[in-house]
Amino acid sequence: MICQECNERPATLHFTKIVNGEKTEVHLCERCAKEKGEMFMFDGSPSFSVNSLLSGLLNLSPAMKQQEEQVHRQEALQCEKCKMTFQQFINVGRFGCANCYETFKDELTPILRRVHSGNVEHHGKVPQRMGGTIHLKKKLTGLRGQLQQLIQDEEFEQAAGVRDEIRSLEKEIQQEGGGR
Repeated sequence: MICQECNERPATLHFTKIVNGEKTEVHLCERCAKEKGEMFMFDGSPSFSVNSLLSGLLNLSPAMKQQEEQVHRQEALQCEKCKMTFQQFINVGRFGCANCYETFKDELTPILRRVHSGNVEHHGKVPQRMGGTIHLKKKLTGLRGQLQQLIQDEEFEQAAGVRDEIRSLEKEIQQEGGGR
Protein backbone atom coordinates (compact mmCIF):
# COMPACT_ATOMS: atom_id res chain seq x y z
CA MET A 1 0.00 0.00 0.00
CA ILE A 2 1.34 3.44 -0.95
CA CYS A 3 1.27 6.53 1.27
CA GLN A 4 -1.93 8.54 0.76
CA GLU A 5 -0.11 11.85 1.33
CA CYS A 6 2.95 11.71 -0.96
CA ASN A 7 1.91 8.78 -3.20
CA GLU A 8 5.59 7.78 -3.41
CA ARG A 9 6.75 5.77 -0.42
CA PRO A 10 5.14 2.64 1.05
CA ALA A 11 2.67 3.29 3.88
CA THR A 12 4.06 1.93 7.12
CA LEU A 13 1.61 3.57 9.53
CA HIS A 14 -2.09 2.89 9.40
CA PHE A 15 -4.41 5.04 11.51
CA THR A 16 -8.11 4.61 12.10
CA LYS A 17 -9.82 7.75 13.36
CA ILE A 18 -13.36 7.81 14.64
CA VAL A 19 -14.78 11.31 14.94
CA ASN A 20 -18.47 11.76 15.78
CA GLY A 21 -19.11 8.14 14.84
CA GLU A 22 -17.50 8.55 11.39
CA LYS A 23 -14.63 6.14 10.72
CA THR A 24 -11.68 7.32 8.59
CA GLU A 25 -8.64 5.23 7.71
CA VAL A 26 -5.34 6.94 6.87
CA HIS A 27 -2.30 5.15 5.45
CA LEU A 28 0.95 7.15 5.66
CA CYS A 29 4.66 6.67 5.31
CA GLU A 30 6.77 7.54 8.33
CA ARG A 31 8.01 10.85 6.90
CA CYS A 32 4.52 12.15 6.04
CA ALA A 33 3.20 11.06 9.42
CA LYS A 34 5.93 13.08 11.16
CA GLU A 35 5.19 16.12 9.00
CA LYS A 36 1.44 15.89 9.69
CA GLY A 37 2.04 15.36 13.40
CA GLU A 38 0.38 11.94 13.36
CA MET A 39 3.21 10.32 15.30
CA PHE A 40 1.99 11.62 18.64
CA MET A 41 2.27 8.20 20.23
CA PHE A 42 5.77 7.59 18.90
CA ASP A 43 7.30 10.92 20.03
CA GLY A 44 9.03 11.09 16.66
CA SER A 45 11.27 8.13 17.43
CA PRO A 46 10.93 4.78 15.69
CA SER A 47 11.70 2.88 18.91
CA PHE A 48 8.07 2.24 19.91
CA SER A 49 7.61 -1.08 21.69
CA VAL A 50 5.05 -3.12 23.59
CA ASN A 51 6.95 -2.27 26.77
CA SER A 52 6.38 1.42 26.05
CA LEU A 53 2.68 0.73 25.59
CA LEU A 54 2.46 -1.17 28.88
CA SER A 55 4.41 1.53 30.68
CA GLY A 56 1.95 4.08 29.33
CA LEU A 57 -1.00 2.04 30.56
CA LEU A 58 0.54 1.77 33.99
CA ASN A 59 1.11 5.52 34.20
CA LEU A 60 -2.60 6.10 33.48
CA SER A 61 -3.72 4.08 36.49
CA PRO A 62 -6.29 6.14 38.42
CA ALA A 63 -5.17 4.53 41.67
CA MET A 64 -1.64 5.86 41.14
CA LYS A 65 -2.79 9.39 40.32
CA GLN A 66 -5.44 9.75 43.02
CA GLN A 67 -3.67 8.80 46.22
CA GLU A 68 -0.42 10.52 47.15
CA GLU A 69 0.34 8.01 49.88
CA GLN A 70 0.12 5.12 47.44
CA VAL A 71 2.68 6.81 45.20
CA HIS A 72 5.12 7.00 48.10
CA ARG A 73 4.42 3.36 48.93
CA GLN A 74 5.07 2.36 45.33
CA GLU A 75 8.38 4.22 45.29
CA ALA A 76 9.47 2.33 48.40
CA LEU A 77 8.10 -1.03 47.24
CA GLN A 78 10.82 -3.44 46.17
CA CYS A 79 10.97 -7.15 45.37
CA GLU A 80 13.00 -9.07 47.94
CA LYS A 81 14.48 -11.48 45.39
CA CYS A 82 15.46 -9.39 42.36
CA LYS A 83 15.42 -5.95 44.09
CA MET A 84 13.28 -4.42 41.34
CA THR A 85 11.24 -1.42 42.44
CA PHE A 86 7.72 -0.69 41.22
CA GLN A 87 9.01 2.46 39.51
CA GLN A 88 11.54 0.36 37.58
CA PHE A 89 8.73 -2.00 36.57
CA ILE A 90 6.70 0.95 35.24
CA ASN A 91 9.68 2.15 33.19
CA VAL A 92 10.67 -1.27 31.84
CA GLY A 93 7.20 -2.80 31.45
CA ARG A 94 8.12 -6.27 32.72
CA PHE A 95 9.01 -7.93 35.98
CA GLY A 96 12.44 -9.09 37.08
CA CYS A 97 11.28 -12.40 38.59
CA ALA A 98 8.20 -14.45 39.49
CA ASN A 99 8.17 -13.06 43.04
CA CYS A 100 7.46 -9.55 41.66
CA TYR A 101 3.86 -10.61 40.92
CA GLU A 102 3.23 -11.20 44.62
CA THR A 103 5.22 -8.16 45.76
CA PHE A 104 3.37 -5.72 43.48
CA LYS A 105 -0.02 -7.47 43.69
CA ASP A 106 -1.87 -4.54 45.30
CA GLU A 107 -0.66 -2.10 42.65
CA LEU A 108 -1.41 -4.47 39.77
CA THR A 109 -4.99 -5.40 40.69
CA PRO A 110 -6.63 -2.12 39.54
CA ILE A 111 -4.54 -2.13 36.37
CA LEU A 112 -5.47 -5.72 35.51
CA ARG A 113 -9.14 -5.00 36.20
CA ARG A 114 -9.07 -2.12 33.73
CA VAL A 115 -7.08 -3.94 31.04
CA HIS A 116 -8.90 -7.30 31.31
CA SER A 117 -12.49 -6.12 31.74
CA GLY A 118 -12.66 -6.88 35.45
CA ASN A 119 -10.82 -10.22 35.45
CA VAL A 120 -7.80 -10.42 37.74
CA GLU A 121 -7.29 -14.20 37.87
CA HIS A 122 -6.10 -16.49 35.10
CA HIS A 123 -7.74 -19.90 35.16
CA GLY A 124 -5.94 -21.27 32.13
CA LYS A 125 -7.15 -22.78 28.91
CA VAL A 126 -7.66 -26.41 28.00
CA PRO A 127 -8.00 -27.53 24.37
CA GLN A 128 -11.54 -28.75 23.68
CA ARG A 129 -10.47 -32.12 22.24
CA MET A 130 -7.97 -32.82 25.03
CA GLY A 131 -9.97 -31.60 28.02
CA GLY A 132 -12.12 -34.64 28.69
CA THR A 133 -13.54 -34.31 32.18
CA ILE A 134 -11.60 -31.09 32.86
CA HIS A 135 -14.22 -29.03 31.00
CA LEU A 136 -17.00 -30.79 32.87
CA LYS A 137 -15.31 -30.20 36.22
CA LYS A 138 -14.86 -26.49 35.43
CA LYS A 139 -18.52 -26.23 34.48
CA LEU A 140 -19.46 -28.10 37.66
CA THR A 141 -17.44 -25.66 39.78
CA GLY A 142 -19.18 -22.72 38.12
CA LEU A 143 -22.60 -24.25 38.64
CA ARG A 144 -21.90 -24.86 42.32
CA GLY A 145 -21.03 -21.20 42.76
CA GLN A 146 -24.18 -20.22 40.89
CA LEU A 147 -26.22 -22.56 43.11
CA GLN A 148 -24.84 -20.94 46.27
CA GLN A 149 -25.70 -17.49 44.93
CA LEU A 150 -29.24 -18.56 44.04
CA ILE A 151 -29.74 -20.01 47.52
CA GLN A 152 -28.47 -16.78 49.08
CA ASP A 153 -30.87 -14.79 46.89
CA GLU A 154 -33.67 -17.20 47.89
CA GLU A 155 -34.42 -18.13 44.28
CA PHE A 156 -35.17 -21.74 45.10
CA GLU A 157 -36.90 -22.72 41.85
CA GLN A 158 -33.89 -21.72 39.77
CA ALA A 159 -31.61 -23.32 42.38
CA ALA A 160 -33.45 -26.63 41.96
CA GLY A 161 -32.80 -26.51 38.21
CA VAL A 162 -29.11 -25.82 38.76
CA ARG A 163 -28.97 -28.61 41.36
CA ASP A 164 -30.39 -31.06 38.82
CA GLU A 165 -27.85 -29.93 36.24
CA ILE A 166 -25.05 -30.45 38.80
CA ARG A 167 -26.26 -34.00 39.50
CA SER A 168 -26.38 -34.73 35.78
CA LEU A 169 -22.81 -33.47 35.31
CA GLU A 170 -21.58 -35.46 38.31
CA LYS A 171 -23.03 -38.64 36.76
CA GLU A 172 -21.41 -37.82 33.43
CA ILE A 173 -18.03 -37.26 35.10
CA GLN A 174 -18.38 -40.56 36.98
CA GLN A 175 -19.17 -42.41 33.75
CA GLU A 176 -16.20 -40.89 31.89
CA GLY A 177 -13.88 -41.48 34.85
CA GLY A 178 -14.99 -45.08 35.27
CA GLY A 179 -14.50 -45.91 31.58
CA ARG A 180 -10.77 -45.06 31.64
